[in-house]
Amino acid sequence: METLLSGILNLEVKHLIMFVIGGILIYLAIEKQYEPSLLLPIGFGAIISNIPLSSAVGEEGFLTILYNAGIATELFPVLIFIAVGAMIDFKPLISSPFMLFFGAAAQFGIFATMLFAISTGKFTLPEAASIGIIGAADGPTSIYVAKVFAPNYLGPISVAAYSYMSLVPIIQPPVIKLLTTEKERKIRMKYTTVHVPKKVEILFPIVITVIAGIIAPMSVALIGALMFGNLIRVCGVLERLSTSAQNELSNLVTILLGITIGGTMSADAFLNIHTLMILAMGLVAFIFDTAGGVLFAKFLNLFLKNKVNPMIGAAGISAFPMSGRVVQMMAAKEDPTNFILMQAMSANVAGQLGSVVAGSMILALVPMFM
Repeated sequence: METLLSGILNLEVKHLIMFVIGGILIYLAIEKQYEPSLLLPIGFGAIISNIPLSSAVGEEGFLTILYNAGIATELFPVLIFIAVGAMIDFKPLISSPFMLFFGAAAQFGIFATMLFAISTGKFTLPEAASIGIIGAADGPTSIYVAKVFAPNYLGPISVAAYSYMSLVPIIQPPVIKLLTTEKERKIRMKYTTVHVPKKVEILFPIVITVIAGIIAPMSVALIGALMFGNLIRVCGVLERLSTSAQNELSNLVTILLGITIGGTMSADAFLNIHTLMILAMGLVAFIFDTAGGVLFAKFLNLFLKNKVNPMIGAAGISAFPMSGRVVQMMAAKEDPTNFILMQAMSANVAGQLGSVVAGSMILALVPMFM
């Protein structure tokens, strides 16, 4: 009888709070459809990991086993990047390499938030770097960096990264409108279709891997996985593997990754002032990233004869393809005949590359100052 009642006897208010948090994540996934493939597994994982004496966690718990096998080894983020690479079409970016600058500018929030986190005195330099990387708008990169620098905050950092990614349609429009005029949002951008030879498509992932790897060797795992997935897509002889990477691999790893992240959200680790600060600073990082991209575009317009629509800068974050779609929707709302989707997607893809390189630079540079 005592064994049967052990769960009830050990149930505390903190566990009930985590049940509510898990329920909110599930609600957002189902009712609002905010990144359901991730928020639902995360929410459910948070619930089952906070049931007192849960067999899902602990030395023999399946969530702990998954964590040790997929997160501690950084396997899940790498596999996710293979799947993402197989989904991305780099031709718009190859046709407009100028968009790489927007992918770089939109990483401003990472470093601004990192400095702010340090200034609070509540976080060490590695922990501040892990919080700042939330601004990359890239879940796998956030997990990768947090696992190295702040494993104790892996849960809140992962939840913040994926939650804010799903809220891009809510977060970005007010920031963009605040920083742009109606006239700027109506700027048209001429898009000329440029034929990209098959050889260039094949060489692109190989060359990018080598260049990024030389600049930031720590990026090889993530950028290499991303580009390997893309090479499978464009080579033309591995269509079956490309389809599997985009579907079966992506779906399976997403399920396991989500529920494993939820399993790290124990009440003791999650319910504290540091978690609230991480969630708040993660939001600030997203806002700064969006603002940085928009302001960079406005700065370029001071020197360009053919002006760019400043909203393109906001698409430079790594939330692919949501951010690119948001920018196009805003442009169409201002002027239904204005079509800037291709430029927005080019900047969005550039942001995917920029976030990986930025995360790798943090991994390489932070230990030098410790």
